[in-house]
Amino acid sequence: MGSVSGIKLDSVSRVFKGRGATVQALQQVSLDCPAGSFTALIGPSGCGKSTMLRLALGLDTADSGVVSISGMTPGDAAKAGITGVAFQDAALMPWRTVEDNIALPLDVLGRSRGEAGGKIAELIKLVGLSGFEKALPGELSGGMRQRVAIARSLVTNPQVLFLDEPFGALDQILRRQMNIELQRIWIASRATTLLVTHGIDEAVFLADRVVVMQSRPGRISRIIDVDLPRPRKPDIFTSPEFHALEDAVAEALDGH
Repeated sequence: MGSVSGIKLDSVSRVFKGRGATVQALQQVSLDCPAGSFTALIGPSGCGKSTMLRLALGLDTADSGVVSISGMTPGDAAKAGITGVAFQDAALMPWRTVEDNIALPLDVLGRSRGEAGGKIAELIKLVGLSGFEKALPGELSGGMRQRVAIARSLVTNPQVLFLDEPFGALDQILRRQMNIELQRIWIASRATTLLVTHGIDEAVFLADRVVVMQSRPGRISRIIDVDLPRPRKPDIFTSPEFHALEDAVAEALDGH
């Protein structure tokens, strides 16, 4: 992708009008996520995180400003299959096997599974689900279902990956294990990634930088660079450097 930004928002605003009320979800938000970077977006409920994600996915349209994905409109990027997404709810088709759920974006885009050249098998191995190819979602644990969702988000070889609280429904122990797995998967794919999370430790562990948002109106209040070396191992969670970054994010969330 060269110097083209993976994700770029330029002076983006979005207003929602309801019965007698107007909500400024985003006000003049600008964010540039370079190709191959991992950015975490964190902030209180109602600060516009989900709105930003919907705009970047082409599910909503900004009132002003420009959103581009690898130099394309979000809608064109989605049609080209260069974006992938995983949500908090794995949203797997209960009647489709693991490999069939992973293949869903290929089916939607009208691409041949044969042309994927073993991509599905490769992803199943990558997310640690070898042996479960023919399993149905009802036969999987919550963590395993999220692994399927992440594999599905990668099946089109996306240049840009969006993750909306993908581990939000998991317990803390499993969530941390999945953070470690996600880092490994991201290092292998190097897709430009934007993660929406409420977890400060998750944001610091996974990201190159943490974008802190404030609400009323939704805006970016601070961007904190995370200069911890990769790959990051579990013991980093107890390091002074890690705690210092957590404190910086917490203070930014508190408005200090």
